[in-house]
Amino acid sequence: MFEGVVYHCAVLDRTNPCRPTLEVEAVLRAGDADEGPILLPLAEYVLMAGGREVARPCVEQLAARGRIIRHLGVEHLAFPTWTPVDIAPPGGAPSGD
Repeated sequence: MFEGVVYHCAVLDRTNPCRPTLEVEAVLRAGDADEGPILLPLAEYVLMAGGREVARPCVEQLAARGRIIRHLGVEHLAFPTWTPVDIAPPGGAPSGD
């Protein structure tokens, strides 16, 4: 992840493509996720959801809810709320210490 954009991820569960849950394992540095939602390129979401036919109604629903945004000229699926599990840098002390 860099500046809020997820650049690589994989599908863990396709049972509910219209309600995507994104689990990200990433090293976060200052500026990577401090200003706004985490973004997943829409094309990546469509592939993860199971292709165009599966994703089409989901994308329409997500767009109606304001979850599709343009960033740097590319459509992304926005994940406006997220929870860090451990935000310590590599080799650092776990968060809360």
